[in-house]
Amino acid sequence: MYARFCSSFSFLSIAEHCHRMRGLPNYHLSCCVNTLLQTFAATWEIGDILDRWKAAGGRGDGRNVPLQLKRVLAAMNSDRPQPVPHRDFLHSLDRNCVRLNTQHDADEVFLAILNLIQQQMDDKSLALQIQSLFKISEETHLQCLECNSVQTLASYRLSLSLCVKEDHDSLEGCMTSFFEHQVLTGINCCYCAQCERKTPSKRGVKLLSLPPIVCVHLKRFRNCRGNTQKLDCRVTFPETFDFSETLREAFSPDFAQVLKEYNHELSDCCIFCHPQVYFFFQNDCKYTLHAVVVHSGYAICGHYTAYVRHRRNQSWYYADDSHTRQASWEEVQKTYGGQYSGTAYMLMYRRGAQEEGRQPELSG
Repeated sequence: MYARFCSSFSFLSIAEHCHRMRGLPNYHLSCCVNTLLQTFAATWEIGDILDRWKAAGGRGDGRNVPLQLKRVLAAMNSDRPQPVPHRDFLHSLDRNCVRLNTQHDADEVFLAILNLIQQQMDDKSLALQIQSLFKISEETHLQCLECNSVQTLASYRLSLSLCVKEDHDSLEGCMTSFFEHQVLTGINCCYCAQCERKTPSKRGVKLLSLPPIVCVHLKRFRNCRGNTQKLDCRVTFPETFDFSETLREAFSPDFAQVLKEYNHELSDCCIFCHPQVYFFFQNDCKYTLHAVVVHSGYAICGHYTAYVRHRRNQSWYYADDSHTRQASWEEVQKTYGGQYSGTAYMLMYRRGAQEEGRQPELSG
């Protein structure tokens, strides 16, 4: 009986260990990078792609960010008890001008890491797959208000940077404001090729495609008379988000062309006027939150932590450098904002409501 009890206890201990997060000690003010590593580990698609990469060895290994990232993520996802060797990754960033002993902006470091992956991976196909995980394709329309001519520019971004109001806001409100038309006058006038001079214009942005992972950057830092100030105002965000409901007007008519890559039988039509197209469109626009980067403190002196959803058991976990623990959705909601509290700074949403074939246990 005692042996059976010990066996059951050992099994539960192993299972509990497998579902725990791996902490990362703070090394030369590395809380920003530590937090991003936790979000990269929660974005398991990155590790899966890097596992397929057979990097060519060489003297530049210590400077190669994607190679060091591959090793760190493998160690973080390992069941072995030894500490995660993330110092080599930190030093590889330092050799690429993301310096140690320096406070960094999480969104800037996030974009820097993605750019270094593109530059330093020798398998460009896999590098593009990692970029495509976050690639938001968009179309900017600039209409001259004098001659009504329209200029169109297709581009992409890897994170969606949203301005927040100084009193109270929501993710839905921030996104709606981002995609609203803006009238550009005065010093903001743009050059019109038709008029051959700068003229007042109207600018709008439309979505061409959404990636598997949507990274949202809440712009909480403002420059005020040469000083950077942090906005601790309340910004609510949902655990699940449907772009097709909140941002219906933000989609370009060409968005359907992307869906046709998955179903060649779809006919040419507007997204919203054909039931079959709209069905694929809706499924393509539903996202579930899986990571939150949290900033505490002030603009010139702050600290980063993270809430992430575990890949296997779908539970929320909290990481503060080497300290990790299980958390709840109610705790994540406390990062909406407010004075003297940690505030959500970056949000990672994954397409779909299922991971690993399981339905997330949503709450709230």
